[in-house]
Amino acid sequence: MVHNVLKEVEAQALALATNRTGSEMLQELLGFSPLKPLCGVLAALRPSLRSVACHRCGVHVLQSALQQLPRLLGSCAEEEASEEEEEEAPPLETLEELVLGLASEVCDDFLFYCGDTHGSFVVRTLLQVLGGTLLESERARHRGSRSPEAQRTPTRECKPTDFEVPESFLNCLQDLSSCFLKDIAVFITDKISSFCFQVALQILHRKVPQLCAHLCNAVIDYLSNRNSSADGSPLLLFLRDQTSSRLLEQVLLVLEPPRLQSLFEDHFQGQLQTMAAHPIANFPLQRLLDAVTTPELLSPVFEELSPALEAVLAQGHPGVVIALVGACRRVGTHQAQVLQLLLEAFHCAEPSSRQVACVPLFATLMAYEVYYGLVEEEGAVPADHQVEMGTARALGEVTVLGSLLLQHLLHFSTPGLILRSLGALTGPQLLTLAQSPAGSHVLDAVLTSPSVTRKQRRRVLKTLKGQYVALACSRHGSRVLDAIWNGAALGARKEIAAELGERNQELIKDPFGHHVARNVALTTFLKRREAWEQQQGAVAKRRRVLNSILED
Repeated sequence: MVHNVLKEVEAQALALATNRTGSEMLQELLGFSPLKPLCGVLAALRPSLRSVACHRCGVHVLQSALQQLPRLLGSCAEEEASEEEEEEAPPLETLEELVLGLASEVCDDFLFYCGDTHGSFVVRTLLQVLGGTLLESERARHRGSRSPEAQRTPTRECKPTDFEVPESFLNCLQDLSSCFLKDIAVFITDKISSFCFQVALQILHRKVPQLCAHLCNAVIDYLSNRNSSADGSPLLLFLRDQTSSRLLEQVLLVLEPPRLQSLFEDHFQGQLQTMAAHPIANFPLQRLLDAVTTPELLSPVFEELSPALEAVLAQGHPGVVIALVGACRRVGTHQAQVLQLLLEAFHCAEPSSRQVACVPLFATLMAYEVYYGLVEEEGAVPADHQVEMGTARALGEVTVLGSLLLQHLLHFSTPGLILRSLGALTGPQLLTLAQSPAGSHVLDAVLTSPSVTRKQRRRVLKTLKGQYVALACSRHGSRVLDAIWNGAALGARKEIAAELGERNQELIKDPFGHHVARNVALTTFLKRREAWEQQQGAVAKRRRVLNSILED
């Protein structure tokens, strides 16, 4: 059906692509298209490439067509298509030739396409297709606007999809990427064009690292030779600019460790606290911290930033602190020091009785006095933590960054303090954490961190006894309960199933609870206990065998 429809509309492809309804229809059809009809649509649009690529509807048709290459490029796909369409004349141009032709036309007017609001999407998609890598961030970008915080998500968190491409594509990628050097000032300062450069760096870092390093050096050299800044390297001026700082963020993420070390020593050293306090420059600083992989770089960075942690939090830039903690986790140094500094920054280091309250403070990113609503006179000795006050206070709203902070700390080599604080939470407080979209990932870290022993894990999770039904009937809590179940021994599984079985009907009627009941095999547990135990014993045995194989 798709083949026939696309064949019929081929002559009207331009009119349909530049019509809102027609564009949406073509995008859907191209997602299922065999090879030859897709080539026909691309061939029909190519003579009008500029008008289609720079049209708010047409650009998405071109994107959809190009994004089918992972599915259609393989020789098997071409053979299958040719077998299905053997009675018809072969396409005038192959898919490879069509894509290379599009890239050639874009290359001839590179600056125009990169600077156009819609045309830049075609350039970014072409870069990915030529490099054999589709970036999740780029696939999602055109589907809707993102929040400012989401827009600043580190690129390293996106999951690229790699696929095989012919050698001609990689050669074309290098030719296209070399165009950035001709007008590098534009690509650094123009907001739209800069996006194309950022995507190119991500692709080249994976596929042509030498060219990626060359482009990064070109950016750094260009910015370093601008007018000198009164307070340090001229590069710092561009770190405070919204457009160029985003490009520099990507440069920091793809630099090799030796080059990153020299960049820090030449331009950033002595300026980190100033960057952390700046509303824009703090984001490139976070990417610098995300890129740290060696103790040689982390030590001077930590020494410079650590005295200012509380000030950075007060300035509303917690992302810098979370990135620093993440670097300590990744490199494996300064972990005890950064934890002590966090306790001091959240005012729960002294007296030591306050330390048990650190998890709610870190999760909500609130200081001790703010969280518990205390008013302390300046210079007064901080009061001891009252257990009754801690248990009476419902857990505050868990923030995304607070959750990330706790996840990092739970992966430290000695997460004992965080685990003791989690163990001090009441059942309802731990339930609130598990039901929170962000907080549920803290319990994931408890279950998966190699630093948390089985005994410590049981001590934290035992507080959830009596809360299993409420967990099962929650969107995020049910996911946590599934994870607990998957790692539980037979005895613990019996306890969970027994508690859930008391309210079986309630679970079955709940949209999330009925999935948990099925996963636990609750009906079998209630009606045929012996068969259930045999089934669970067999599952446990398979898991032990699998674990032993993985350990070997």
